[in-house]
Amino acid sequence: QVQLVESGGGLVQAGDSLRLSCEASGSTFSLYAVGWFRQAPGKEREFVAADSASRNTLYADSVKGRFTISRENADKIAYLHMKNVKPEDAAVYFCAAGPGIRMTPQRDHTFYHFWGQGTQVTVST
Repeated sequence: QVQLVESGGGLVQAGDSLRLSCEASGSTFSLYAVGWFRQAPGKEREFVAADSASRNTLYADSVKGRFTISRENADKIAYLHMKNVKPEDAAVYFCAAGPGIRMTPQRDHTFYHFWGQGTQVTVST
């Protein structure tokens, strides 16, 4: 079992940078794959980025080159570094943890068993 708490969201201007954090507690964090997802009002939850337990990463095309997922296993924290934020990035961002059994990062939200409560990112133009 792992518990996740996101933080770092807020109001940001288009073009600026933001870093979201996901703090974990419970089981050994290094054993878990981590994913970031987002959900905008009226839209379905969508995949943003993932990091398998073996440190392979995967990004949605819409954020590739702008967002970076990273993690500090010793501190049980995962990050989503967002740069050149766009209005369409506005959403509630969730981090999730799943079994670290696959080398390939997973974009399917059903792979992840544990979820945080989300943190709101608002983008002004």
